[in-house]
Amino acid sequence: MEEFTIGVEEEYQIVNAETRELRSRASRILPEARQAVGEHVQPELYLSQIEIGTPICQTLAEVRAELVRLRGEVIAAAERDGHRIAAAGTHPFSHWEEQQLTPKARYVGIAQDYQQLAREQLIFGCHVHVGISDREAAIQIMNRARPWLAVLLALSANSPFWLGSDTGYNSFRTEVWRRWPMAGTPHVFDSRAEFDRLVESLVQTESIEDGTKIYWDVRPSARFETLEFRVTDVCPTVDEAVLVAGLARALARTCHAEAASGKEIEHARPELLRAAKWRAARYGLDADLIDVATERAVPAAELVEKFLAHLRPALEEHEEWQEISALAHQVVARGNGARRQREAYMKAERYEDVVDFIIEETKPGSGPV
Repeated sequence: MEEFTIGVEEEYQIVNAETRELRSRASRILPEARQAVGEHVQPELYLSQIEIGTPICQTLAEVRAELVRLRGEVIAAAERDGHRIAAAGTHPFSHWEEQQLTPKARYVGIAQDYQQLAREQLIFGCHVHVGISDREAAIQIMNRARPWLAVLLALSANSPFWLGSDTGYNSFRTEVWRRWPMAGTPHVFDSRAEFDRLVESLVQTESIEDGTKIYWDVRPSARFETLEFRVTDVCPTVDEAVLVAGLARALARTCHAEAASGKEIEHARPELLRAAKWRAARYGLDADLIDVATERAVPAAELVEKFLAHLRPALEEHEEWQEISALAHQVVARGNGARRQREAYMKAERYEDVVDFIIEETKPGSGPV
C-alpha cells in the first residue's frame, strides 16, 4: 500500500427532530444511507449511533470531499426518516438506559463481557487511520507519538454535557472511555515482536478475544496496515475533522522521520502522560496544559504552537502547513466544540438548543470554524 494515506471514521448521534433525544433508528436509516454510500456507513454499539468510514485518501482535499459526501448522505437518509444527525462526543441529555443495543454478535459479546461499562458506552469518537505498511515502523511511530496525544484531544474536545448536566469537562467522553481495561496511552515497545507477544498473552489469558479489542489512544490496527489514532471526540465540523486528520498524519510522518534518524524515544512517565491527558479532557484549551517534554504546565495556546512547530517540516513538505495551521489557530481563537456547546447553552439554558447547535455544525457547508 502507499504510505501515509488517511482514512477517517466518525461516529454520529441519531436525534429525534422534535424532542432532540437520541432515537434507536439505525436499522431504518442505515439501509437508506447504504443505497448512496455502500459499506462506508456502518452500525455501532447502540441503534442510536451510526458510523461512517471514508475510503482511503491520499490528500486532505480528498478527506474533506469524502467527509462532506458521507455526512451529507447520512444526514439526508436520517431526514427522510424524520430524524437528524449530530456530531458530538456525548449527547447533552439522553440517558444510556433508554438506548437499544445493536443486535450484532460483536456488540452482544461486548455487552456480555463488559456489563455496566458497555451499558454506559453512549459516546462518539473520531478515529484516524494513517497507512503504514511496515509493521515495525508503526510501533516506532506509536512510541514517539505518545507525548502529543493530549494536545490532539484538547483541540477536538467536544463532550461537556452528560445526562442533562454540565460535567465540568471539555471531553467527558474521555472519562467514560478511560475506565475500559484496554483503554489509555500505550507504553513504549522495543519492537513489533514485543507488541505481538503482548497481544498473544492477552488472548491466552482470555483478557481479550483478539487484537481488535485493544482500545488504546493510538494503536496498530488489527484489520488494516495502519496506525490508528483514537484519542479524539468526534468533531462537530468538517473543518475540525480535517484538522485532526492532518495533524495525525503529520505526527506520524514526523515520528517516522525521527525513528529513521535514530532519535531517542522520549520515555515520559506514564503518570505524567495520564495527567496530561486528564488535563486536556478537563480543560480543553481553556487552561494550562502539560508540556510532557519539559514537565511544565504551559498555556494551551503555547503548547498548540509548539505542536505545530514540531509538525511544520512534515506539513510544509507536503504543502499542508497553511491549511492545518490556519484551522488550528481558528479553533484556538473560537474555542473547541466543548466551549461552543457551552456558549450555545448559555443563551437560553436549554439543552435542546445545544442539540440544535450541534446539528447545524454537523452539516457540510456549515461554514469555517
